[in-house]
Amino acid sequence: QVQLVESGGGLVQAGGSLRLSCAASGRNFSNFFMGWFRQAPGKEREFVATISWSGGRTYRADSVKGRFTISRDNAKNTVYLQMNLLKLEDTAVYYCAAGRGSPSWQASYNYWGQGTQVTVSS
Repeated sequence: QVQLVESGGGLVQAGGSLRLSCAASGRNFSNFFMGWFRQAPGKEREFVATISWSGGRTYRADSVKGRFTISRDNAKNTVYLQMNLLKLEDTAVYYCAAGRGSPSWQASYNYWGQGTQVTVSS
């Protein structure tokens, strides 16, 4: 069974930091991109960041550049999202996904986790 499990979400004050983890299992992801997406209440799901298992190539949404960093540990089959200088508008459910094709296009991702809630307070 292919499984993506997110963890690390929670409540944090604006300006603070939080680190999300995504553990992937069930298949060989060597040729896949691993991505983070988020969805705030009443809004469409949006792309946050992505990284390739091999090579570590990354891409980030303009809204999080300079604040969020995506990384991976291939030995642990785990992808991370380090979030710094958090803003109120970062509040959302964050989803981990795996796919092939266009890294920033969510239609390219066919495996998804259940999501983890991130709430930023003032």
